[in-house]
Formats: sequence, structure tokens, C-alpha cells
Amino acid sequence: MQFILYIIAYPFLWCVSMLPFPVFYLLSDCIYFIVYHVIGYRKKTVRKNLADTLPHLSEQERRRIERKFFQHMCDMFLEMVKTMTISEAEMKKRFVFTNIELVQEMEKKNKSIIMMCAHYASWEWLIIIDKYINFRTFAVYKKIQNKYFDKLIRDIRSRFNSTVIEAKETVDGIRRNEINNVKGFYGFASDQSPQLHRTNYFDTFMGINVPVFTGAEMLAKKLDLSLVFVKVQKVKRGHYQATFVPLSENPKEIPNYEITSTYLRMVEAQIYEAPEFYLWTHKRWKHRDKQSDRSPRIKKALT
Repeated sequence: MQFILYIIAYPFLWCVSMLPFPVFYLLSDCIYFIVYHVIGYRKKTVRKNLADTLPHLSEQERRRIERKFFQHMCDMFLEMVKTMTISEAEMKKRFVFTNIELVQEMEKKNKSIIMMCAHYASWEWLIIIDKYINFRTFAVYKKIQNKYFDKLIRDIRSRFNSTVIEAKETVDGIRRNEINNVKGFYGFASDQSPQLHRTNYFDTFMGINVPVFTGAEMLAKKLDLSLVFVKVQKVKRGHYQATFVPLSENPKEIPNYEITSTYLRMVEAQIYEAPEFYLWTHKRWKHRDKQSDRSPRIKKALT
């Protein structure tokens, strides 16, 4: 059944990827109408997330953000499909790095780099960074159940020579690269919700106390890697720009979780600036205020 779904979907996706951009975004508008107005995909989750995190806004303002978010989400999905056939030149024109020289200077210190980003604006098109730097690029991702679509996602994300690495293999993969003197540039989207039983740290995110992923920071400390944050902005439809912000080149010198907390503050600032471009469909705040249930584990992690 998985294969049948794949062979039915793949020709359609490939044809969509070949559409000229005006027609491409017209299709996105049609999909938006179906997803938002007909199906109502995760509309309750989005509405609750917006109400919980943006209580200072009126309901009318939040509904406006909600509609803009669903329009952007449909664009994002189709832009991922577009990556199947988009040229390198076209991608570079549509996804611009404002200060790539910051990463290039960090490379000269011969230390691998972890890039922390958020599910904001376009994280999929960050893969074009491979064409600007010398280090090997690695995109950390979570495997999906359908093995055929999983391979398609991996193929899309490795289109411009990035290597896709499954989340559970990240630690061993980076350690192996360091032993073999393979310098890497690793992309981590660390703003979603970790499993509660694996949580070591809670912090406020958008005003709510939640469990937080700390893997990027802890790996950087353990293996002496540099850390940067990338702020992605949507300039206009189909056009983005990304700006790098240094987090630390010597993470071992910084108290535990301070880097993660700084990262969260940067993500919050992004969201408050233009909330319609954040990924609101995930239940990011489902474990809110459960820190007391995890306090023994957290204490142990901090000692």
C-alpha cells in the first residue's frame, strides 16, 4: 500500500515541481482554500496555540494570523516539492544569505559548526548553504513511516549535496566525523517538543513553561563545536533571506542551558515580529507546566 501511494503521488509531485512560479502559487492558493476552508486541517490546534501564546492580541488579529499562516504553510509544502527540480541559480536567487562570510570565517578555525534554526519561514531551502561553504553539510531529520516517501524527503533535502542524517544517529554520526577529521556544518531545528520522559530541561517559550530540546548545545559542549543561530525572514512570496547570529565558538565555557535559552529568545523574537510564518500546526505546548513531574530527572541532569 505504501508503494502504491508513492507511485500515484510521485508523478503528480514531479509535475507540480515543474510548474512556472505564477501557476505554482496559484495552485498553492487552491490548496489553501481546501486545507483551510474545506478540511480545516489542524485548525483547532493552530487556534489554541495562537490563543495561548499571543493572548495580548484580539481574536480578530489572531484569526488574521491564522489565515496567513495556512497560506504560508501551503506555500512551504509546495516549495519543498519545488526543490525536486529547481535549479541552483534559481534557488540562490530566492534564498539569500545576508552574511555568509560569518560562517566562512568560522570555518577557518577548523571546528565543526552546529546551526540552530526554527520551523519558521523556510527551513527547507536552507540546504542551499552547501553551495557557499567548504564544510560538509548535514541536515538532521526525523524519519517518516512510509519508507518510499521517506526516501523522497531524503532525496529532496540532499538535492544540493547536503547529507541527511536521522535524529537518532546524530550523536554517533558527528562523533565518527570528528574522529575521521571530517568537518561538518550540522542543521538542528530545536524548537519543537521533546518526549517528556527524555526531558532534561524546561524553559519558557512564548511565555509558557515547556520541555526543551538541548541536544545541539550538549553535543557542541561534548565535542567542542561552534554554534550559530540562523534567522530566516520571508521577504515576499517565494523569496527569503537568512542572517547568521553567533551563539558561541567555545560552548564549554558557557553555563549549561544558557545557549539553549538564548536560542529560544531569538526564536521568540522572530515569531513576535511576524507570527504568521511560524509552524503552528504542531502541539509544541502539549507538555506545558509539567516540570514538577520531571524535577528528579532534571536535578540529576544538572549535577
